[in-house]
Amino acid sequence: MQTTPITAALLRGALDLERTERGLRPHRLPAWARAQCADSQLAMAEAQPSGVRLVFRTRATTIELDALRTKTAYVGAPPRPAGVYDLRVDGRLAGRADATGGNVLEVDMTTGSAETRPGPVGTVRFAELPEGAKDIEIWLPYNETTELVALRTDAPVEPVRDSGRKVWLHHGSSISHGSDAASPTSTWPAHAASLGGVELINLGLGGSALLDPFTARAMRDTPADLISVKIGINIVNADLMRVRAFAPAVHGFLDTIREGHPTTPLLVVSPLLCPIHEDTPGPSAPDFSNLDEGRLQFVAMGDPAERAAGKLTLNVIRDELDRLVKQRSADDPHLYYLDGRSLYGEKDSAELPLPDQLHPDAATHLRIGERFAGRVWGAGGAFAAA
Repeated sequence: MQTTPITAALLRGALDLERTERGLRPHRLPAWARAQCADSQLAMAEAQPSGVRLVFRTRATTIELDALRTKTAYVGAPPRPAGVYDLRVDGRLAGRADATGGNVLEVDMTTGSAETRPGPVGTVRFAELPEGAKDIEIWLPYNETTELVALRTDAPVEPVRDSGRKVWLHHGSSISHGSDAASPTSTWPAHAASLGGVELINLGLGGSALLDPFTARAMRDTPADLISVKIGINIVNADLMRVRAFAPAVHGFLDTIREGHPTTPLLVVSPLLCPIHEDTPGPSAPDFSNLDEGRLQFVAMGDPAERAAGKLTLNVIRDELDRLVKQRSADDPHLYYLDGRSLYGEKDSAELPLPDQLHPDAATHLRIGERFAGRVWGAGGAFAAA
C-alpha cells in the first residue's frame, strides 16, 4: 500500500481546508467568514462536510482512508446514527462504510453546555474494487466533523481531470445539510445533483440558514454556474427577525450574491411544508416528553396571534419571497422562485410525516431530490437552459 498526500487537488465541495495536528479538516465556510460569527451551532455545522468528497483516478482495488471523526451526542436523547462514507466508482455507488474510533461532542440542550470526549483515529476501508483505471469518489459523512489523516491505496493516485460539468452552489438549512438522510450521497441536494449531472457545493448549514452577510459574501466569491438559496425555516424556528427586517435582509443577501454572479441562474426556494410552523411563529423547542420511547420531537413555541405584531411564519415567508422575487425579476431575468411545498407538501406530509416535526426521513430526502431535479432541470425549469 502506498500513501498519497491529501491536498486540495483531491477534494471537492469544500471552501476552505484547515491544517490540523493530525491532518486536514475541510470547512464549508472560509476562515474569514468563520471569524465573523462565534455561534457554536454554525461552527459545528460548517465543519461537518456535507457534500465534500475525495475525488481521484486510480487502478487500485483496495483503498484505506484514516480519519478522525467527531460525533455529536445529545444528553438524554437517542444516540445519533454513525456517519457514513459513500464510495462511488465511475459515478455509481459501489460501497458504504463508517469509521471507527473518534471524538464525541456531548451537548446538553437544556443548559447549552458542550464537552468533547477525545478518541482515536479510525480507518475506512474499501476492498475488492474493479480492476482497471477508474474514477473514485469518497463522500464524507454529512453529520460528523472529519479530519482527513491519510489515504492509502495499492496503486498510484492522480487527480481527476475537469469533467466540464456545471457547478451548482446551494445554501439552505439542516434539511439541505442532510438532517436524517441515509448517507452523504442520498441527502436531497446530493441526490438532485446526481440526477441533474452537476457538481455540488452544498452550503446547507444546520440551524444556520439565517441570511448571514458572510454566507452571502462566501457565495459571491465562489465560482458557480447555478445557484439556489432555500430560505425560511431557520429564521422561523430561531425567531430571528420580524417581517419588517425580513424582506430587506433577503434583498441584501441576493444583492451580495449578484455582485459576483450578475447573470448566473439564481433560484430562491421557499420552505417545505412544516405543519407546526405554517401559521405558528417560532421559536422551535425540543419536546422531551417521548424520550422514554426513544423519540425526540420539536414544538412551536409561538402564538399565531403574534403574526399581527410582525412575527414570521412559513406562510408569511412564502408570501414575502414570492412578492420579492416577482419585484426583482423585472430587472433580473435570471432570478427564479420555487415554492418549497412543490417538493414536500400536504399529500407528502400525510404519507411521509416529519418524524420529529422538523426534519424529513431518508425516503423523503430522495423524494425531495427527485422532485427538485425534475422541476429545476426539467423542461421550463430554472436551470434547464443552463
